[in-house]
Amino acid sequence: MIPYSRQDINEDDVQAVLETLRSDWLTQGPAIEQFEQALCAHTGATHAVATASATAALHIACLALGLKAGGRLWTTPNTFVASANCGRYCGAQVDFVDIDPRSYNLDPQALAAKLADAARTNTLPDVVVAVDFAGQPCDWDALGKLKQQYGFRLIDDASHALGSTWNGRPIGNMPAADITVFSFHPVKMITTAEGGVAITQHDEIAESLRLLRNHGITREASKLQQSSHGPWYYEQQSLGYHYRMTDIQAALGASQLKRLNEFVKTRQQRAARYDALLSALPLATPWQHSAASSARHLYPIRLHDISQRRRVFEQLRQQGIGVQVHYIPVHLQPDYRQFGFAEGRYPQAEAYYAGAISLPLFTRMTDAEQDEVVARLTEALT
Repeated sequence: MIPYSRQDINEDDVQAVLETLRSDWLTQGPAIEQFEQALCAHTGATHAVATASATAALHIACLALGLKAGGRLWTTPNTFVASANCGRYCGAQVDFVDIDPRSYNLDPQALAAKLADAARTNTLPDVVVAVDFAGQPCDWDALGKLKQQYGFRLIDDASHALGSTWNGRPIGNMPAADITVFSFHPVKMITTAEGGVAITQHDEIAESLRLLRNHGITREASKLQQSSHGPWYYEQQSLGYHYRMTDIQAALGASQLKRLNEFVKTRQQRAARYDALLSALPLATPWQHSAASSARHLYPIRLHDISQRRRVFEQLRQQGIGVQVHYIPVHLQPDYRQFGFAEGRYPQAEAYYAGAISLPLFTRMTDAEQDEVVARLTEALT
């Protein structure tokens, strides 16, 4: 089987984990802070708060921005369910904005029209979660202007986009984004096995994120609300969660981060090779925005004849090609249909999904493996 993605672990990564296992700290130790500092250095952000997963980071990001029961969160339907679920965890109402048919990201024009309608009915969103799908950055210039006009808070779900840039600025350092979230799942750009991070330029938001990831508890003397009972004293100051990353995971992540530029370069080369090899086939290859540099987390194609999608997908799987589909539109999931969502609500997202197949793409993919993918896909289409 040629998998659709695969982690890239080397001996330095193994050694970093072993050193941590032999140290005095397995959780809540120095490796976490070192990893957070390395992420800040890479992105140019001021604060990084490592978490147990990107889903956890999205949840506390919403809470840190004040999302609560009765609030509103909007996101794209072309994403993993976590981008929407984080709003429901807070008791908020979730709605969606259709995608741009070229980038497959949230469409700024569709967002502008929906915001204008919402302003007339006093139903503007409190938080918008924009997703940098497949590593392709959203149009952060357009999103920033809409945020300034309508006053919502903005989260960048950049789970696919560590190493991507917009107008030369690293994702994680977009002025429009209050918080950026990265994922370190094994198929992402770098891995901590499981893990995520919330990145922000704002001191108060970072303080709230740190409190929320650790049960709402602080031991810092300067932040205590009551008189200390002694050196053992701590306070739960809000209802938080056990969303911490371990030192073992952080050590792996810090080691992996040293190779991020290499990983991105390799993925971009593989994607460019796909572009050339697939140019004559009846499908659309991923469009790239001129202002963006994508880390190319995924390589999604769209078949011109959508009636062939299932047959092509199944044939490729039977031949050992680990294709995937990213994503089933969130609003079509059974758990979201209970809120009145149905087919036809977001036509661009549904049209993309109807013909989408993600081809294998990973850093250690060989020319021979890529040629095999293209050969089997060509056979399936012809």
